[in-house]
Amino acid sequence: MKHTLSLTALALTALPAFADESEYMPPVSDPVALAECSECHMAYPAGFLPQRSWSRIMATLEDHFGEDASLDADTSARIETYLTGNAADAGGRSSGLLYGVAATDTPLRISDMPWFRAEHDGEVSAHRLRKAGSISNCAACHRGAERGSFED
Repeated sequence: MKHTLSLTALALTALPAFADESEYMPPVSDPVALAECSECHMAYPAGFLPQRSWSRIMATLEDHFGEDASLDADTSARIETYLTGNAADAGGRSSGLLYGVAATDTPLRISDMPWFRAEHDGEVSAHRLRKAGSISNCAACHRGAERGSFED
């Protein structure tokens, strides 16, 4: 029986995020990206968006969702390298999180991703949204979000 359990665990680690119901996404591990991004909001896991999205976000930091989040060139380049290197489509992989996103689409908000809308459709009550303040405040409902756990 032990052998079966370990094979199951191994098989589950090969599935795309959320496919095994564990709702885990590796959190940001680069210390510079973590420090800079979490200064204003949770440092969102890179695997939630495709490379092209992270590149566009990093290229427009002077107007980052209405805020000036400009960084010096070296810091910006390091963070972009980290984000694109760990994105949903990094290394040519095909993540289930990109299902429904055309190759020509460049979503700039995680909340615009089809998987996000499917996961939260009907689940985010007005009360929870008021408590969170914004749909982008993952940690308000997902207590382990900063560790990569997005279970309710």
